[in-house]
Amino acid sequence: MEQKIEQLKRDAAEAIKKTVADLDALNDIRVKYLGKKGELTSILRGMSKLSKEERPRIGQIVNEARSKIEALIVEKNEELKEEALAQRLKNEKIDVTLPGRQVPLGHLHPLTITLNRIKNIFMDLGFTIAEGPEIERDYFNFEALNLPKDHPARDMQDSFYITEDILMRTQTSPVQARTMQSHEPDSPIRIIAPGRVYRRDDYDATHSPMFTQVEGLVIDKGISLADLKGTLELVLHQIFNKDVGVRFRPSFFPFTEPSAEVDISCVMCHGQGCRVCKGTGWLEILGAGMVHPHVLEMSGYNPEKVSGFAFGMGVERIAMLCYGVDDLRLFYDNDMRFLRQF
Repeated sequence: MEQKIEQLKRDAAEAIKKTVADLDALNDIRVKYLGKKGELTSILRGMSKLSKEERPRIGQIVNEARSKIEALIVEKNEELKEEALAQRLKNEKIDVTLPGRQVPLGHLHPLTITLNRIKNIFMDLGFTIAEGPEIERDYFNFEALNLPKDHPARDMQDSFYITEDILMRTQTSPVQARTMQSHEPDSPIRIIAPGRVYRRDDYDATHSPMFTQVEGLVIDKGISLADLKGTLELVLHQIFNKDVGVRFRPSFFPFTEPSAEVDISCVMCHGQGCRVCKGTGWLEILGAGMVHPHVLEMSGYNPEKVSGFAFGMGVERIAMLCYGVDDLRLFYDNDMRFLRQF
């Protein structure tokens, strides 16, 4: 029995020293000699067959052999780890003298650039920025803006309804109603409300079911149509250029009275007539008007004491004109060939 144990110890040492190439092979040797069904474990299980005098001596010899094999395995394990690390360092070395790789830098999206520019123009005029939820109540989106449930103008903004009373906002006008109702009655207001809006619409070169809008609201004593006209002319001249023509055409919006469509002279042909302006020399750019007295009353304002004007413009349309883009979908296709131009 002693000779067998000694032989197992020599065989294990020889296997660990010469034949082990990696950690998996080392583990196989450990299992072969020290595992639950290993050689030394089998000897320990068979000690019941030995005499009482032999058991302590044979047990001591087996434990000494086990300790020796375990020590050799630990030593070899550390050696293999060091070899693996050295090989990895050799394979993964880098030439520190090579020039560094330049990290590509991103930039703002053209719509964000345009929106920031519009915000800055209005903030220079003393406007503040107001925001509201994109998931809106029907009351704020329509009824507080003089659009009751049976109003035919709702059909033009047929939207994405979540429930009968909750929808994705079709305009940022609800922010105006919320702002008026959060202020003291008849207190002055001068805000713009930028943000995304949603309408059930086609997705083509000039339309999208989601787009960006900037609406504005001014309320104070003595606000007139002249204030509206002067403000919008100044803003449009800064967005485009001082030479661009601006005209106001009578129109209809339920929340303003009187209402107007605002056009600019075509930035492509400078008013001479082309394909972009359909030969008219003019491009529709935004809608505006004096706040309807009923809208003021619904939000707690007295139309006998104060008046105001409101307007709304689409950021995508302005960006298309500023950058000469002929297809609105390019802003949303995430084509880097297009976006890198800005």
